[in-house]
Amino acid sequence: MSFSGRKFSVSKGPSASELQSNIHKQFRNAHEGHRPHAGLDPSRASTGVVWCTERAIEHGFSGSPDAWANLGQGAPEVDDDIEGSFERPHNINVSMAAREYGPTAGIKPFRVAIANLYNAHHREGKDSKYSWENVAVVPGGRAGLIRIAAVLNNAYLGFFIPDYTAYNEMLSLFKNFAAVPSPLSLEDGYHIHPEKIAEEIARGTSVILTSNPRNPTGQVVKNPELAQIQDICRDRCTLIMDEFYGGYNYTSDCDGKTVSAADNIVDVDDDDVLLIDGMTKRFRLPGWRVAWIVGPKEFIKAIGSCGSYLDGGTNVAFQEAAIPMLEPNLVMKEMKALQTHFKVKRDYVLGRLEELGFKFRNVPDSTFYIWLDLSSLPAEINDGLNFFQKCLEEKVIVVPGIFFDLNPAKRRDLFDSPCHHFIRLSYGPRMETLKLGLDGIERIVKK
Repeated sequence: MSFSGRKFSVSKGPSASELQSNIHKQFRNAHEGHRPHAGLDPSRASTGVVWCTERAIEHGFSGSPDAWANLGQGAPEVDDDIEGSFERPHNINVSMAAREYGPTAGIKPFRVAIANLYNAHHREGKDSKYSWENVAVVPGGRAGLIRIAAVLNNAYLGFFIPDYTAYNEMLSLFKNFAAVPSPLSLEDGYHIHPEKIAEEIARGTSVILTSNPRNPTGQVVKNPELAQIQDICRDRCTLIMDEFYGGYNYTSDCDGKTVSAADNIVDVDDDDVLLIDGMTKRFRLPGWRVAWIVGPKEFIKAIGSCGSYLDGGTNVAFQEAAIPMLEPNLVMKEMKALQTHFKVKRDYVLGRLEELGFKFRNVPDSTFYIWLDLSSLPAEINDGLNFFQKCLEEKVIVVPGIFFDLNPAKRRDLFDSPCHHFIRLSYGPRMETLKLGLDGIERIVKK
């Protein structure tokens, strides 16, 4: 059934298109299959990236990972080979304090360093500055999101499609708010306009969650529109900004500037804006699981306290080791090197894909993702799941777009999803991995 170009499922069971595809049946079974253990719901066990990795393991990925091109994992390269980038620690000193339980909100020196970084890069010349009490350290971005969700009041929480796959699990865990999806337009480059935010607030949304820069589309909302969005939300709505990709910003000639809503906050304790970032993406240390939330003191106090019953806090030794990495001048130099290096990789991947006939409505201007439209390919490979299956046969891992249409299997037929004819492709890995993966994609397309 079609209405103004949008599709709506009309039957409760899978369509004929789904039933003819083994990979679609496998996806359905993973999310709605039988439950051999009375207390287990296996559909809650993994995000889209993990599910894709599990399928790759079935094809031999774990036995010979170096022979594969993993363009699905949302992680940057972690080597010390980027020109102009500082060398990461190879050994960590474990102090006596690090042997003890650490504060669930993080150790004070690290929180001071984070506040100082934000003040230097985003609060220069402003009266209202962040202090260490405006910072909570958390063991990774997902843990940060879960802590925030745990302290939210009864509310309508608005989020946008497509967006980060782990939001799906986080949004389904808690009953203190109702999650309300809002699809963005492909024709508009999945852009979040201030008018869109005003519409959400007008229909009763009091919390808005979004990534910016945006995963998976590789687009960023920057000033002056970002400032307009914050003005609309001020005193009306809590704004949760996932800013993990803020350093991967290619809109300012790779000058090292990081995109953050911290630029536009009037009062750090009055503006209901929570910022999530960490060492994972822009400092290229995903294995450390060190992240932070910056926001009003009252929010941060609650977020820090709830860690005592949710996750227990962040590794103290890694917090201590991260402190010198947050010196503002060092970070600016690091971001310049990061942006220059990843922009070269982005341009290489886009060029290879364009040679294969792929078209791009909007060139990604941030993150290290490409939201690749497959609709021009032959029918047997022009949806994300079937293309993913063909990639596995070439030892390439990508992420089907269906995982970014949050909770799709329970809302409509998979083929009706606006994300179904897309994949997310990461240019986070090293260049030789990108070449290997694109060679595999070229073989698929040319077949």
